[in-house]
Amino acid sequence: MSHEPARASAIADLMRAGRETSRLSTVFRYAIAERLGLTVSDLECLDYLAEIGSATAGQVAERTNLTTGAVTSMLRRLQQAGYVTAERDPADRRRMIVTLRPERAAELERPYERFAEQAKQLVEGYSGEEVMLLVRHYGRMQAIYLAELDRLRNHDPAQ
Repeated sequence: MSHEPARASAIADLMRAGRETSRLSTVFRYAIAERLGLTVSDLECLDYLAEIGSATAGQVAERTNLTTGAVTSMLRRLQQAGYVTAERDPADRRRMIVTLRPERAAELERPYERFAEQAKQLVEGYSGEEVMLLVRHYGRMQAIYLAELDRLRNHDPAQ
């Protein structure tokens, strides 16, 4: 087992790189939100809506990890700023369906354009197998994040 110390060192390097990438991603999101005059929660909400189209306030609350009261205030602010529309759900009049205004989507994408181009160029240098490894890795990491968020939301005593 002469490879075990090298493997353990590589895993430690990967974990450090993951933490630093996560930290830089957070700082980057804060900088973009500030440039757009938004909060990071606003940006998360708008990114989510850009991805899926429309959502209920409850879905936005779950995605952003905010209370429904905080989401209501955020959505009102985003609606007044012209980023979203909100209409009653015809199937359940108690629920609001929130939609990103398409004419504002480009404005939200602009700060990411250079980063996205550089990331695309980086990934183009990988083989198909390497890309699939990264896809599996990110998928598994997302599952871990979701499970941990669920535990935190449910006040798991182990946390």
